[in-house]
Amino acid sequence: MKSLTTTMQNYANPVEMLRNSRIGMYVYPVVTPEFSNWRLEQAAWRESAVLFDQSHHMDELIVEGPQAEAFLAHHGINAFSNFDLNRAKHFVPVTPAGHVIGDHIIFREREDKFILVGRAPVSNWLQFCAAYGSWNVRIKHDPRSPSRPEGERVLRTHYRYQIQGPDAPKIFEKMNGGPIPDIKFFHVDWIKIGSKKVQALRHGMSGAPGLEVWGPYEDKSYILSTILQAAEDAGVDLVRCGSRAYSTNTLESGWIPSPLPGIYTGDGMMADYRDWLGADSYEAAGSIGGSFVSDNIEDYYVNPFELGYGFYIGWKKDDFIGKEALQKLKDAPTNRKKVTFEWNKEDVLKVIATAFEEGMPAKWIDFPQPNYASSSADMVMDGDKMVGMSMFNGYSWNERCVLSLGVVSQDVQINDVLTLKWGESDDTAKTSAEPHKQAEIRVRVSETPYAKEARENYADSWRTKATA
Repeated sequence: MKSLTTTMQNYANPVEMLRNSRIGMYVYPVVTPEFSNWRLEQAAWRESAVLFDQSHHMDELIVEGPQAEAFLAHHGINAFSNFDLNRAKHFVPVTPAGHVIGDHIIFREREDKFILVGRAPVSNWLQFCAAYGSWNVRIKHDPRSPSRPEGERVLRTHYRYQIQGPDAPKIFEKMNGGPIPDIKFFHVDWIKIGSKKVQALRHGMSGAPGLEVWGPYEDKSYILSTILQAAEDAGVDLVRCGSRAYSTNTLESGWIPSPLPGIYTGDGMMADYRDWLGADSYEAAGSIGGSFVSDNIEDYYVNPFELGYGFYIGWKKDDFIGKEALQKLKDAPTNRKKVTFEWNKEDVLKVIATAFEEGMPAKWIDFPQPNYASSSADMVMDGDKMVGMSMFNGYSWNERCVLSLGVVSQDVQINDVLTLKWGESDDTAKTSAEPHKQAEIRVRVSETPYAKEARENYADSWRTKATA
């Protein structure tokens, strides 16, 4: 059977494999690209209220059984001692070497039942770990909807909507038929949407107040129509957000959504994992885009401290995968820190202008979201020295600038002006990268989160912990 291992054998190294992937653009499936236009949709989470349809672009994994908690605690860095019922956490697993595999939002529904939602790398890892070990758990995997369903009917286990923005509370009260419970950040309670009783998570991806609600997928049409009617009855201009604007909300709130999973190296368990992963898996078919090119795939990895997740770590747990490695990494001077890069307006316009000039243009900057690969890695330079890596970028209508999230050396300071190398350094087989020349764009190192609302009003979390 073809696996990630056999696929890697066709290339000099994993970097060559991923830089030449022909999977194409990363697609947010099913949800229409724009309901009105992406500028107004971005503005809505700051100015009124926005409705995100999150039903299709994430994997869902249900883990239950007598050892469900022990299994998840062993395979994630998080502390579980304070993880009561009706709570959620930002769940982060790492490899034995301490490299981040990805992240999920995890909900505890019962003492022995958890639901995890996020990108494929964590879902794949946990399914493998359940098969690899001797755990008394049951796992149900509901993979994200097809990127290109080609008109075929799409069904999921659950619908998932999020409403947020300054006017969102008016909608909640109207659809609930009265005031909703005072739900703490990342806690879950029950509310009503018309005749349905649904679970609601206090959340806010772009920094504004909001709730995420979910339930059986067969209720999706009723829930949507009831939310829209409640907004109309409340006199709120609720803006539905399409997939083009949806992917940019994290730029203002500071979460890096797609770090390269650190699974392409390592012996023992990691070698067995690569044998287990199929040749069509996210890890085998995904792509790396950007100006940073290294023969060593580990140069693209990140650890929890670099992403601001160090305070999640449950050091008091007897054991968990990666604990020994993380203890060594905890205060390592080589650890980078997460920042936001604010792209220089004049330089961005110069890059765009090359598409209207004779000769080879620079890499096109697509709006609002110019990521053209599963994981991005653009070099950030201080003179001739690489001091950081830009990992996720896009345009914010609210801030009127292009932003990116990434990591930099510890000695880089807020307001330092650095240079981002934009575009591939050579030709690759990526279908998402047209022939182009590299360009230099000045970037100002900025705070994370970038949005003032997210910095000042978020509950105590990785978004409000000092990362720079």
